[in-house]
Amino acid sequence: MKILLVDDHTVVREGMRRLLATAIDAELFDAASSEAAQAVFRAEKPDVVVLDLNLPGGGGLDLLRRLVSEEPRTRVLIFSMHASPAYVMRAMQAGACGYVTKSASADELVEAIQKVAGGGRYLQRDLVADLAGSGVWNKGPKQPLSAKELDILRLLAQGNTLSQIAVQLGSSYKTIANSCTGIKEKLMVERTGDLIRIAIEMHAG
Repeated sequence: MKILLVDDHTVVREGMRRLLATAIDAELFDAASSEAAQAVFRAEKPDVVVLDLNLPGGGGLDLLRRLVSEEPRTRVLIFSMHASPAYVMRAMQAGACGYVTKSASADELVEAIQKVAGGGRYLQRDLVADLAGSGVWNKGPKQPLSAKELDILRLLAQGNTLSQIAVQLGSSYKTIANSCTGIKEKLMVERTGDLIRIAIEMHAG
């Protein structure tokens, strides 16, 4: 596996190199700018790009869009100091497969890279509730997701049916189905399939 580390801070790149050299069997490359990253990307065709959002020579989001446009199968994990739900949503909408902040543990960063490399998506655990409860998706007076709705979203991401969720939460099937309707309204989606997709993409588990 090839991993490209993109960060303008030498100490961060070196730290990630040391960590990943012992944790993951991979060939590591790094770049300090958008221009350099794109050159390495084209030359080495990495399996995963670990990308900071603050870069000289163009921001990380712009680079993310260029990489995904050039190669739609690109697996990009954002590794950023920004924990704002707005940053997370913009990155995921631009094509990122995961988002981890620089306050995450080394173990969680490794887990995120492995998840993304394996074709999955990953959102740092303590960002899930902030993102779903922030109102980023909402328009007008709609409210953020409640604790129960977050539980339903988490269980959907784990592959549970509505009947199974009802049993686990001690509710009736009808109550869970009605709650799902409310969640879909808040997240502005129409189908349960779209709701499950969002739950999985958020790694709400």
